[in-house]
Amino acid sequence: MIVFRYLSREVLVTLSAVSAVLLVIIMSGRFIKYLAQAAQGALDPGVLFLIMGYRIPGFLQLILPLGLFLGFLLAYGRLYLDSEMTVLSATGVSQQRLTVYSMAPALIVALLVGWLSLGLAPQGVASVARILSEQDALTELDTLAPGRFQSMRDGSRVTYSQELSADRSELRGVFMSEKRLDAGNGSKTGITVLVAESGRQEIQADGSRYLILENGYRYDGEPGEADYRAIRYDTYGVLLPKPEVAIETSEREAMPTRELFGSGDPRMQAELQWRLSIPLLVFIVTLLAVPLSKVNPRQGRFLKLLPAIFLYMAYLGLLIAARGALDKGQLPPALGLWWVHGIFLGIGLLLLYWERLSLWRASRRAPEVAHG
Repeated sequence: MIVFRYLSREVLVTLSAVSAVLLVIIMSGRFIKYLAQAAQGALDPGVLFLIMGYRIPGFLQLILPLGLFLGFLLAYGRLYLDSEMTVLSATGVSQQRLTVYSMAPALIVALLVGWLSLGLAPQGVASVARILSEQDALTELDTLAPGRFQSMRDGSRVTYSQELSADRSELRGVFMSEKRLDAGNGSKTGITVLVAESGRQEIQADGSRYLILENGYRYDGEPGEADYRAIRYDTYGVLLPKPEVAIETSEREAMPTRELFGSGDPRMQAELQWRLSIPLLVFIVTLLAVPLSKVNPRQGRFLKLLPAIFLYMAYLGLLIAARGALDKGQLPPALGLWWVHGIFLGIGLLLLYWERLSLWRASRRAPEVAHG
């Protein structure tokens, strides 16, 4: 029991450290992407952290199996390097028993991953989709920040307001610049610049929104040319387009798991089997990690780390490829993703009993040599 607690603690501590680092890396990349959309006015900056919070379960369901796999490799590799595994082996702890001990922390991680995959992750996807759909109802005025130039429409329009009221209905010191194609020559680009002392938002009966500019000028021309046309106006209306938000999730990813059961749609079957595969992945990578973590103290603990990571990536990549084939109806649902798990389960068992197989083959060969 003491050995079991010791091994479990070593693995879980390493798992927590590795998963935390991987989560920070992945969230940082995704946050930068959302931050870029907010800078372009496609997202309200106030919902960025809310979106990231809802995406955490989806990140963790893939991070935790990898973190557990690396946790076994690093924790057990250190024990082999310090000859602690040699002592345990001398006391009767075989590699098979070590695998049984390792299944306990794997069970904890699998239950957590199953909860994330089957419950929290779809709810998070649905919440993100709801937030992004709400962002579709916004205009560039709703995401405008005073004192900052804001790019819209893939950089074709730039808007600036010196002051902005709390309810975002009144603006002061407005500047707008927009690229346009010349009507006579579609490849010739012109520019329109609007400046105004003040502006206000106005909603029409059909729901369209306009920015009504007051006491300003409109300048039309082509960059590099001197023949700009200046028009002074008292009132000028500008249609406010809706920000284009990139939605990365599909409807099936947001569906509750219970609604996927019994569906004959290959897409729904692919999503269901994918959610069930992630907890199963935890046990199989544990079976792979235990024999792969065995290293010679003179070779170093990182000798098998790179090949092990390649094996894990092959496992995950093959699962993703099988999911795509099942999604397109190229695989029967009965076969689905299970054949991939079967292949790597066989690899894990082969690695686990490789030494016994080698000894058995050597014992079979010894009488033949002696007889010869």
